[in-house]
Amino acid sequence: MNNFKVEGNIVDITKRKIFFGEVEVEKGKIKSVREISEQKESAHFITPGFIDSHVHIESSMLIPSEFARLAVNHGTVATISDPHEIANVCGIEGVEFMINNGNTVPFKFNFGAPSCVPATIFETAGAELNHDDVKALLMRPEIKYLSEMMNFPGVLHKDKEVLMKIAAAHELGKPVDGHAPGLRGDAVQQYIDAGISTDHECFTADEALDKLQRGMKILIREGSAAKNFEALIDLLHEWPEMMMFCSDDKHPDSLVENHINALCARAVAKGINIFNILQAACINPIIHYKLDVGQLQVGDFADFIVIEDLKNFEVKQTYIDGILLAENGKIVGDWIKHTPEQESVNHFQCSFKKMEEFKFPYTGQTEIAVIEALDGQLITNRLSAKPHVFEQNMVSDVENDVLKMVVVNRYQDAPIAISFVKNFGLKNGAIASSVAHDSHNIIAVGVDDQSICEAVNLVIKETGGVAALGFGKEIVLALPVAGLMSNINGYQVAESYTLIDQFAKDLGSTLLAPFMTLSFMALLVIPRLKLSDKGLFDGDKFEFV
Repeated sequence: MNNFKVEGNIVDITKRKIFFGEVEVEKGKIKSVREISEQKESAHFITPGFIDSHVHIESSMLIPSEFARLAVNHGTVATISDPHEIANVCGIEGVEFMINNGNTVPFKFNFGAPSCVPATIFETAGAELNHDDVKALLMRPEIKYLSEMMNFPGVLHKDKEVLMKIAAAHELGKPVDGHAPGLRGDAVQQYIDAGISTDHECFTADEALDKLQRGMKILIREGSAAKNFEALIDLLHEWPEMMMFCSDDKHPDSLVENHINALCARAVAKGINIFNILQAACINPIIHYKLDVGQLQVGDFADFIVIEDLKNFEVKQTYIDGILLAENGKIVGDWIKHTPEQESVNHFQCSFKKMEEFKFPYTGQTEIAVIEALDGQLITNRLSAKPHVFEQNMVSDVENDVLKMVVVNRYQDAPIAISFVKNFGLKNGAIASSVAHDSHNIIAVGVDDQSICEAVNLVIKETGGVAALGFGKEIVLALPVAGLMSNINGYQVAESYTLIDQFAKDLGSTLLAPFMTLSFMALLVIPRLKLSDKGLFDGDKFEFV
C-alpha cells in the first residue's frame, strides 16, 4: 500500500474549520494532517467521503461491486445498506450473497439484518426470517444494525416476534432503523421508546420536526421515486447532528449522474451552513452506526475525497483506505472482479401466463376503487371511478388514464391479483417488472389484457427483469440475480435502463420514473391503497379492501 501526501484546502468538520494543508497517508490510515496556511482560493478541497445512510443496493439493479463502480465517482465511500429486497426473495442466502459480493471490492458496504421478511402477512414472499434468523445475522460483525422496522403496527401492538428482533439488536449494541410514515405524537413516542432511532419516511417538515424533538434522527431522502429533500432540508439549519442524507432507492441511470454529492450541492444552494451539510453527509452516519470509516482525522482510515469546490461538489478523486479508486469520473485500476457466484441466486418458479388469466369480470359495480400514483412519492391516494366495461369484463380506461394493474405471484402459480391505477398515462402497450417492493412478485400495468400478459411473460422468460412493449416493439432489461439485479457492467445496465425508461415514456407515461413508481404500487406498508399478489390492500386500515 502506497504512502503519499495530498495538499489542498482541508475541511475539518469536527473543528468547523477550513485551512490549506497537507494530508499524509501511511498504510491506509492518516498519519498526519498539517496546517500550512489559510484557505487558498485556487486550491481544491479535501473532505471526508460521503455516506449514503440508507440504501437498498438492489434497487440500483446492480450487484454491490457494480454499485461501487458508479458510486465512487461521486465521492461515496460507504453505504448503510439494507439487503431487505433480496432477503424477501432468497432469505439468508440472499443476504450472504450481498455481503460476499460486497467484500470483493474495497468499497465500504455496511449491511443490516432485515427486520421484516416478509414485510407483511398480506403478500407472498420468497422467504421468511424469524427472530432467530435475525439474531444470527446480527451476531455477524459485518452486520451493523437492524434494518428498517416497517412493521410499526407490530411495534405499537407489542408483537412478540417484532419485539424479540429489536431486543436482539439492543443486546448486541446495534442500532435499530425505523420506518414510520405519518406516525406522530404519542404513537411515534411509543415507537421511539421501543428503541428505534431513525426514520427516512417523513413527507413533511412538521412530521420530521415532531420526531426530531423526541430524539429520533431523521434521514433526508432523495431517491429516484421518493423525493423529500425540498420538504425537509431547512431543518438542517437547526438540527445538524440529528440528520443524514440517503437515497433509499436509486436507479442506475440516476446513480451514473450523481449521488450524495448532489444533495450537498443543493443544500449549499439553499443557504445551509457548509459544516452542517458535511456533518450530515459524512460524519453522522459514522457516529450513529459505529462505522469503520474515516473522518479525516489523524489515525483514521484514509477515506476521503478531493473536490473542485464547496458549491458544486465535483469530485476529482476518491480514496478508500488510502487507495485511489476513482479520478475525474473514472475508476482507477482493476479492482472490480466478477465471479461465477454473481449469477447463482434467484427464486423464480411461475409458469408463462395466458391472456384469459388477466380478465376481470364485471359484476354490476357502479364504481371501483382506484390507486392514484403520485409522482415522486411512495404514498398513494384512493380514488373512485366508474368501471370501463367491454364484453362483460372491466378493462383499462385509456381516455381517463385509469389502467389495469396486476400482480403475479412469481414463486408459484396462483390466481392473478387485479386492480386499477391512475397517473401512469400509458396510451399504448404495457410495462412490467419483477422489482415490486417488498415481496418482488411481478407487477405490470397496461392499456389492454394482451399487452399486460405479453409484458409479464417477457419478465418470466428472463426469470426476472423489467419489460416494456408497444407500437410493435419490445424491450427487456434482464435481472437474473434474484430478479432484482443485473450481473454486467453498471454503466451498461444504466444505458439499458435509460432506453427502457424512455420507451415507457414514449408509450405515454408522464411519470419521472415509471418503473420505480410501478415497483412501489405493491408496497403495502406505505399508505393508502396498494396491490399485493393476494389483492387490493388498504394501507391505512392494514386490511384488504
